Amino acid sequence: MKFVTKRIHAFLDYPVAIALMVLPFVIGLGKTNSLALWFSVITGIAAFILTLLTNHHLGLLKVLPYKFHLTVDFIVGLTFILLPFVFSFHGLDAYYYWINGAAVLLVVSAHKPQTNS
Repeated sequence: MKFVTKRIHAFLDYPVAIALMVLPFVIGLGKTNSLALWFSVITGIAAFILTLLTNHHLGLLKVLPYKFHLTVDFIVGLTFILLPFVFSFHGLDAYYYWINGAAVLLVVSAHKPQTNS
């Protein structure tokens, strides 16, 4: 079922980027490995910049194609699923990445293709 439009995706991008920067501190991420905290913060900063540069109605500079943005999101989703295994995150640190990775992959896979995107 494809229901996430380019417009909906754009509205999700900024709050998700901010959450990736703030939530690790709020929930105390990084107990099993400090990288668990910093991967999220750095990804949030990168996601914010990516959104600013994406060619959609909420992008400020609109220099990156939306398809590129979706590809980056897909890679981030996969990476978030793998990080707990690669860096031995456990407990909350692992669940945080698995849940976020699954959510990103769900949004990307539910993207509704547009003929004029």
